[in-house]
Amino acid sequence: MDDLLERLSAGLPAEALITDPDITASYAHDMASFCDAGAPAVVVLPRTVEQVQHVMRTATALRVPVVPQGARTGLSGAANASDGCIVLSLVKMDRILEIDPVDRIAVVEPGVINAVLSRAVNEHGLYYPPDPSSWEMCTIGGNIGTASGGLCCVKYGVTAEYVIGLEIVLADGRLLTTGRRTAKGVAGYDLTRLFVGSEGSLGIVVGAVLALKPQPPQQLVLAAEFPSAAAACDAVCRIMERGHTPSLLELMDRTTVRAVNKMGHMGLPDSTEALLLAAFDTPDPTADLTAVAELCNAAGATEVVPAADAAESELLLQARRMSLTALETVKSATMIDDVCVPRSKLGAMIEGTAAIAEKYDLTIGVCAHAGDGNTHPVVCFDHTDADESRRARESFDEIMALGLELGGTITGEHGVGLLKKEWLARELGEVSVEIHRGIKAAFDPLGLLNPGKVF
Repeated sequence: MDDLLERLSAGLPAEALITDPDITASYAHDMASFCDAGAPAVVVLPRTVEQVQHVMRTATALRVPVVPQGARTGLSGAANASDGCIVLSLVKMDRILEIDPVDRIAVVEPGVINAVLSRAVNEHGLYYPPDPSSWEMCTIGGNIGTASGGLCCVKYGVTAEYVIGLEIVLADGRLLTTGRRTAKGVAGYDLTRLFVGSEGSLGIVVGAVLALKPQPPQQLVLAAEFPSAAAACDAVCRIMERGHTPSLLELMDRTTVRAVNKMGHMGLPDSTEALLLAAFDTPDPTADLTAVAELCNAAGATEVVPAADAAESELLLQARRMSLTALETVKSATMIDDVCVPRSKLGAMIEGTAAIAEKYDLTIGVCAHAGDGNTHPVVCFDHTDADESRRARESFDEIMALGLELGGTITGEHGVGLLKKEWLARELGEVSVEIHRGIKAAFDPLGLLNPGKVF
């Protein structure tokens, strides 16, 4: 420990090192349940690329594991510390270095908050689409690490589609530049995509070139109430089959609607079994909402409410934005799953989750990025009740198994981390896992970067 601190101090300012165990303990884990966390030896908060390089050279020399972190808003344990590790928190590297309206790119450091970047590019008439629900807190580096998504993915895609270049500090301290600043480019293997979603297991993101889009018109939102989740999912299939491209298509099941009603006094009828929110940011969103309203009615909607303006749209979206917070009030703890299935199987996924909730006598609410088939079943449980905690974990596993049975994937945007290591191996298969391990060994032969995560 003394040798580690002495070597780190040689290349870092004193304020960049935290050793107080009461403080380092607060950096030990992210927001995931059922994920073990160790006690870090030290927390380092660098401000420059050179400081990150110094940390990695020191870690390599002393064979000390390094756990990179952003804002720790993750939900899979990917940012959890291991005993004796260096926690490398990148939140102080928070500068927007460049916004270029001609090339439509932004160059940023990893600690930039998603919402801060979004507002900054808006001032130039530009738009950075990825918008995780934690966008007011989460960092771009964390978004890149988990390949995060958001509410707008149905139209605009996920983080991976906007990261066109990276600066990476490798395990041995070397600096690797990947990708480009140009609109096109196919030189060499696509190493940029390889790092997006790697959860800090291959290198440390210290800079990113992000693609931007022109800022779209203000979106208008429609809310449709349904007598069953199956009817709401039928509406989703109709909307997508007819070729509509909503900027947002979100679904909340009965449990979620009731939790939101209780918390936010939204005034939704108790008879609402599912709520579907659709939005369009097209030149004529009213026409699009009218067409979607007809499809919702044809699928059996009991009520369809289109917003007249941006203010009404924002009110309708409040229900979806507060859904996870509302479900957290149901019990003392929640476990948020992240299973993505083909859109055509969305109804089966939601109905199957309801059956699992009944089997384990648990409250499980589902909110979904319905346009992507990305469901977030939220298992609510009392963490002080050992039996209920056991049932929560077992139900979580059954939900993931259901997703795979329906042709889906164990994670659409939250990542693997510690929580889903076993399930990743089941999804990928033996050959794929072997290839993954070979790639890991090529970039991190000593196994120092985020050890024990992903696989």
